[in-house]
Amino acid sequence: MSGLRKAAVVALTVVSPAVAAGQTPAPVERVMFDEAIPRAIEKNPSAAIAAAAILRAEALLADARAASRLQVNGAITTTTLNRGVQFDGATVTPQNQVTASLDVRMPLYAPARWARTAQAADTRLVAEASADDVRRQTAMATADAYLTVIARRRVVEANVRARDVAKAHFDYAHQLEQAGTGSRLNQIRAQQEVSVDEGLVESARLAVYRAQEALGVLLVADGPVDAIDEPLFAAPPDAAAMAAPPLMRTDLKLFAAQRQAAERALDDSSKDRLPYVEALFQPSTTYPPQFFLPQNSWRLLLQLSVPLFDSGQRQGLKIERQAAVDVSRATFARALTDARSEVRAGREAVASAERGLASTRAAADQAQQVVDIVNISFRAGAATNIEVIDAERRARDADTAVAVAEDTLRRARLELLIAVGRFP
Repeated sequence: MSGLRKAAVVALTVVSPAVAAGQTPAPVERVMFDEAIPRAIEKNPSAAIAAAAILRAEALLADARAASRLQVNGAITTTTLNRGVQFDGATVTPQNQVTASLDVRMPLYAPARWARTAQAADTRLVAEASADDVRRQTAMATADAYLTVIARRRVVEANVRARDVAKAHFDYAHQLEQAGTGSRLNQIRAQQEVSVDEGLVESARLAVYRAQEALGVLLVADGPVDAIDEPLFAAPPDAAAMAAPPLMRTDLKLFAAQRQAAERALDDSSKDRLPYVEALFQPSTTYPPQFFLPQNSWRLLLQLSVPLFDSGQRQGLKIERQAAVDVSRATFARALTDARSEVRAGREAVASAERGLASTRAAADQAQQVVDIVNISFRAGAATNIEVIDAERRARDADTAVAVAEDTLRRARLELLIAVGRFP
């Protein structure tokens, strides 16, 4: 479970003191779906962490480039001897002497350092791809929380409708009992159903509040956030688009970048055995000058370094890089297989959810018709109180099933867009 989803789950378990005391929570901020996604991407701390990773990668790239470019260093040295050296009245070596020098170095042939620069550039690309994937995960978590608010609000509406119907039945049973044509048993049964529905309404409202808190956490808001609209996701992609590999997904781009970086590092292993050529220019000045040395001097050097024997260090590094390549290739292959499976499963899930929603809506409509008929029959004396309560419960369950089916369809469409790389 990613850090974003953990934060949402934690928020779902938080209950404010107002809710615990049975009071109405404070008014919440309301946002539209198209506003919530970019806001979460911009303000969520995960995005800032990913940006810091990119900054670090850029710093490592600058460091690697500097190692293969001009380097200039200065030095000042003071020397104090126990006594100076003189010859025929002339100072050969002074007792106190100051020497200032420069060390100018320029790599002329440095394949290993050049390779590390290219590898650092790959690291930056990996960091950028990782930041894109973090934004994708943030958007996914925010969309999930937003849809949860909508779904749980639908459950509240279904329970409120059921409570109102049960209350109307209780009022009628109470009137009959007061008029002497009804029974105390029928009245208590109806009242019990009202109490059950009241409890379900309270439970559903608390679930909505928790979902709003989860959305508020993802949007970095100082309190719960409510969903305004129901998002209309784009139509499912055509068959040709879903048959193609979903390479636009940020997670696949990340795995591909990691594989490319590992392969480059492995290919550069041979460059660790190549020689290194460096030019050095070292001017210096000394005060006071020595008898046999000029006050100002310089020297130019060309240094050739050839790696000969390292007790297996380079071989071990190459094996380590080969292992990294194998892991990255396997990870990318598995992710690509999973992505293709998610596309196929998402397409079937959308089709199944559409059929399921049509069936549950028909069942809810039929259950409501049953409630109406049974109520009429009860008022006419052709049905019992138990039949009315049973019909009301079935209607309530059917309305709840519709809310669940609607949420299932919305999520299926969203997951299909995510699978093919079209969200966010």
